[in-house]
Amino acid sequence: MSVKTVRLAKHSDVFQLLVDEQPFYIKGAGLELGSIQQLAAFGGNAFRTWRVENGDKTGIQILNEAHACGLMVCMGLDIARERHGFDYDDPLAVAKQLDKMRDDVLALKDHPALLMWGIGNELNLRHKNPKVWDAVNNLSKMIHREDPNHPTTTMLAGADPDIIQLVSKRCPDLDLLSFQLYGDINKLPSYLTKSGYNGAYVISEWGATGHWEVETTHWGRPIEANSTLKARDYKQRYLDYIAADQQQCIGSFVFLWGQKQERTPTWYGVFLNNGRHTEAAQIMSELWTGEPVDYPVAQIDSLTIIDENQWETYQLKTNQIYTAEIISKSVTSALTYRWQLMKEVDTAVQSDGGDFEPTPEIIWQKSGTDIGSKVQFKAPASGEYRLFVYLDDDTNGSATANMPVLVD
Repeated sequence: MSVKTVRLAKHSDVFQLLVDEQPFYIKGAGLELGSIQQLAAFGGNAFRTWRVENGDKTGIQILNEAHACGLMVCMGLDIARERHGFDYDDPLAVAKQLDKMRDDVLALKDHPALLMWGIGNELNLRHKNPKVWDAVNNLSKMIHREDPNHPTTTMLAGADPDIIQLVSKRCPDLDLLSFQLYGDINKLPSYLTKSGYNGAYVISEWGATGHWEVETTHWGRPIEANSTLKARDYKQRYLDYIAADQQQCIGSFVFLWGQKQERTPTWYGVFLNNGRHTEAAQIMSELWTGEPVDYPVAQIDSLTIIDENQWETYQLKTNQIYTAEIISKSVTSALTYRWQLMKEVDTAVQSDGGDFEPTPEIIWQKSGTDIGSKVQFKAPASGEYRLFVYLDDDTNGSATANMPVLVD
C-alpha cells in the first residue's frame, strides 16, 4: 500500500479535491462505531472520525478496513475543548497535546486510505479563549511539516460569520473549513456571504433537525419528526444546500452513519441500534449513486394515542387504558410492529454538544406476530415518557416514530 497525494485545486473560483490528481467529491458520513462495509454498499466513498481510536478500533485498523472497502477517511484528531476544562493559557498542556497529535500523524500519514486531517470538533462551542485557534493553527503547521500529502481542516459548530472570520484570521494554515449545521443549513449561503469567506469547505455534520431547533411540548420536551419526514429533509437539504454549491463545497459527511442516544435513540442515526436502516440511509444511497432503492421502507402518516372517549391525547392518567395507533403505507405486507414506552432522559444527564448520554429505561415493550398497528396499554406512574413504534420490513429496513407523553 502506498500513500495517496490529496490536494485542493482551484480553477476559475471553483474548488476541487484531488486524490492522486483525480477529482474526488466527498460522498461521506460521520462514522464512529457504524458499519464501514455498509457505507460502501450504500454508495458512500468516505467517512470522518472524531478521534484516532474510538475504543473499539485503532486508527490503523479503521484505515485498513476503509481501504479494503474502497473508502477514504477524514481522520479526526481529538483536540481538548475549553468547555471540558482545558486551559489554552497553559503552554505546557498545549505543547503536550501537540506532541500527542504528532505521534498520531506520524503513525497514520502514509496510509492510502487517509483523505485529510480534522483538527478538533466544535472547539468554538461555548469557547471564550481565542488562543484555541492559535493551537489549531500550530497543529496544522505541524501536520503540514510531517505530512505534506494531506489537507487540514477544523470542524466548527454552525457557521456563524464572526466565528468564520475569527478562525480564518487566526488559522491561516488550514486548507479548508468544515461546518456543522442541521435545521439552519438553509442559512449557510447568507453566513458565507456575511463572513466574506471564499475558500473551500466541507459540511462535516448535517442531517435531521437538531433537538434544540424543534418545537417542544408545554413541559419542555423536544418533538422529533418521524422517519418519513426526516428523509424528506435529508434529500432537500442535500440538493439545495450541499450539491447546489459547486464552487466552494467539496462534499459532506452526513450525521450519523450508525446509532446513538441523544435525547432519543432514533434522533440522529440513520440506522437503529439493531442495525436496521431507516429511510434516511436509503435517501443517501439514492443521492450518492443516482439509483433508486429496490425496497423502500414504510412511509409514516401519523402516530396518535386515543383515550377511552376516542379523543387524541398526549397527557395520560396513571392506570387508565389507552390505545396507540400508527398509520402508514408500505410496498410490502411483511411488516412487523415493535412498540416501546421509555422514560425521557433525565434533564440532569442530558448530553451537551453530542457528549455521551445514557439511554433511558424501557417501561414496557410489545412485539411479535400478534402485535399490529394498534396497541393497548396501561399508563404507568406519573412522569415524563416517550412512546416509540418501529415498523420493520423483511429487507432489514425500519420506519420509526415517537411522541412525548406526560402522565399525571
